[in-house]
Amino acid sequence: MENHPGKVILMPETDSRGDLSRLIGDFRAGLSLLSRLPLPPPASFPTPPAVWAWPLAGLVLGSLAVVLAQLALGLGLSAGLAAGVFLAFGALTTGAMHEDGLADTCDGFWGGWDKARRLAIMKDSHIGSYGVMGLILVTLSRWSAVSALLAVGAWPALIAAAVLNRAPMAALLALMPNARGTGLSQSVGRPAPLAAAVAVLVALALALIFTGFAALPMALAVLGSTGALAAVAHAKIGGQTGDVLGASQQLGDLAALAAAVALLT
Repeated sequence: MENHPGKVILMPETDSRGDLSRLIGDFRAGLSLLSRLPLPPPASFPTPPAVWAWPLAGLVLGSLAVVLAQLALGLGLSAGLAAGVFLAFGALTTGAMHEDGLADTCDGFWGGWDKARRLAIMKDSHIGSYGVMGLILVTLSRWSAVSALLAVGAWPALIAAAVLNRAPMAALLALMPNARGTGLSQSVGRPAPLAAAVAVLVALALALIFTGFAALPMALAVLGSTGALAAVAHAKIGGQTGDVLGASQQLGDLAALAAAVALLT
């Protein structure tokens, strides 16, 4: 507040505590949405979701998985078995919802002959041959990459990949229309493109901290996998669904890990 002769002018004040509380709330909401960690849920979930915090959820989950993998190595397990621990922990802490999305996307995109049938297949809880093959191929490829990185001590790349692979979900949710009009991706709301851009920048900044400039080729690989998936999703169902978002995380993870293996091993 400023005093002048004969009048009082109220100057706007920033509520730094309120801003911090909102940021913490966004982070808690993102971690609650994207994981099954036994955490107290936030008082409310922002709508649309605060997608900028999704890479931070990846940071937490990826770091915990790396700690367990390093403990496995310290107990004398091979890099291959430690990689299995890493992937198993990731699936358990997310409820395997990303893997489920990948399987449903494979089944729907290649098991249906038109949009309506593809969406119906994706909603079906049963898994078909395309879903099985998609899960096997992607999971085996991820396991191979994680094993190679653990064998040479390049564990920071695993955290960088866990951060980068959450950005595609934010981008597709913001930039593509919902193909079904119902479901999880519809219910959480559609964030603004600027919010998705912030998520990408947060993911890239964190990846740079862990892997240096190796993060740039890893991010480009994720961009390529996301662009390819978006093109196929547009052609097959005219947009995105929660399953497509899950598939983008799995494919983005594989792309980031593959780039890291090429650069660091």
